[in-house]
Amino acid sequence: MSGTARRQQSVFQYVDKPLLLSYIALCLLGLLTIYSSVYDAGQDWMNQERGNAMKQLAFVGISWICIIIVLSLDARFFEGLAPIFYLIFLFLSILVAFVGNEINGARAWFSIGGFGLQPGEFLKLGTILMIAFLLREKSTQLRSQSIKNTLFFVVLLPVVSLLLQKDTGSALVYASFLLVLYREGMSPLLMQLGIWALILGVLTLLFDEKISAGIVLGLSFLYVALSSQRWKTFLRSLSYIIPSLLMIASVEFAYENVLQPHQKKRIDVLLGKVDDVKGAGYNVHQSLIAIGSGGLLGKGYLEGTQTKFDFVPEQSTDFIFCTIGEEFGFVGSIFLLLLYLFVLFRIFELSEMQGNRFGRVYGYGVASVLFAHIVVNIGMTIGLLPVIGIPLPLLSYGGSSQIAFGLMIGIMLRLDSGRRTGLN
Repeated sequence: MSGTARRQQSVFQYVDKPLLLSYIALCLLGLLTIYSSVYDAGQDWMNQERGNAMKQLAFVGISWICIIIVLSLDARFFEGLAPIFYLIFLFLSILVAFVGNEINGARAWFSIGGFGLQPGEFLKLGTILMIAFLLREKSTQLRSQSIKNTLFFVVLLPVVSLLLQKDTGSALVYASFLLVLYREGMSPLLMQLGIWALILGVLTLLFDEKISAGIVLGLSFLYVALSSQRWKTFLRSLSYIIPSLLMIASVEFAYENVLQPHQKKRIDVLLGKVDDVKGAGYNVHQSLIAIGSGGLLGKGYLEGTQTKFDFVPEQSTDFIFCTIGEEFGFVGSIFLLLLYLFVLFRIFELSEMQGNRFGRVYGYGVASVLFAHIVVNIGMTIGLLPVIGIPLPLLSYGGSSQIAFGLMIGIMLRLDSGRRTGLN
């Protein structure tokens, strides 16, 4: 056997089985759930074969082929070409905003032979690779202003391209990269400011900018009044007051001028400012009915009445979790969450085992994006977050999402198998 053949045999032999099997289990569960969401007992099998379930089967097959190809490549291939991948996906993401097809208000798809290609899904992978590339050297420190600026623009440019597409949901996912940077030594101050900004944003949307500004000024007054060095404390508090007031003003501006009317309605429904179960709140209302009707053990596979009578729109895509809740109940929903949790912790564990910084940063990037998608998708399905339309990883119908997440996990498997065999 040649050296190359032995090398590839070793890579496939030492691929991480727990992560691979968990990924396969999620893919199969997604196929079953999508089939259930489009199932119609009144149609014959041949008619059902033409639905989303059969298309998704093809997407899963393509993603598995991609993983096999990825495992056959040298691990250094991804590190060396990371900037190229990033630039290609960024270019396509900008291009689609001007010449792509518009679906549900977002211009985010190229139409290719009857199928839609969404560059924004692959841009997440490109951004993860680029961040890992920039931080690959052990000597690279996040205290350096030049590396901070570079990372800022590496993340900002994809966000701008997604906002041009009016794909706000995918743009918000990029906030998850703060977890990666925090692991690599970023000051926790930025994350604290992010949490504070979120609180101010909710207060501003719940009430108005005057009340939010009053709360900020009131807290600052108490802070200064209780301090023994009031003059120094007052000067220090200005560094918080001014950014806070600017944040409040920007939230109001974005709400009025950036968000689409349907997005504003969804936020108003979520915050309880509007009760619109027949309009903007219809999807979430029906989703909660479906999940609640599943009870402890669910109604059984293919037995969901909310699903069968099409009460929940987008049930094979954004709201696929409610199919799990209705047909498999609380137990099935918890099983899915535990499976996702295992995948996340396994990726974190493998990331910490990597012998180089590129592999560790890449792994944390993949886990962060997965975490953001899971939290936001399930959160909007159960009414805790606004409906912003992002897929549930490996379960929701969609070729670009399925293949992109498959590639993310496949590259992680390749980096780790190279570590195990010493063939990186």
